[in-house]
Amino acid sequence: MYCRSCGEMMNENQAICVKCGVKAGDGSNYCYNCGNQLAPGAEVCLSCGFAQKKPASDKLGNYDKITLALLCFFLGGIGVHNFMLGETKKGVFKIVMSFCFGIGAILALVDFIRILTDKYEVNPDKIF
Repeated sequence: MYCRSCGEMMNENQAICVKCGVKAGDGSNYCYNCGNQLAPGAEVCLSCGFAQKKPASDKLGNYDKITLALLCFFLGGIGVHNFMLGETKKGVFKIVMSFCFGIGAILALVDFIRILTDKYEVNPDKIF
């Protein structure tokens, strides 16, 4: 295993890189598998073919994903999670769809699944 920040060889049980002090697994400059330098934004190392994992985030916007998922599950039909994320158009659309056609819960279920699978993208300008 190599430091993703400086490319220095690390042991599997090291919590931080001794050379640069970065937490193990953080960074995106060097390949985790072979230590060669990566192109900016590369998803695969061109030297060894190792897929570079994106760091998982437990936040969506300024909120915890679990909190948003629970709000989406219980109050998503009226767009509460959308208003929290600044997606006012989407929230108003869900309220209208809930009261006029009763499909706000279906839209909330789609958002709930997207939040849990890290596919949800915050975009305040779009309805979908």
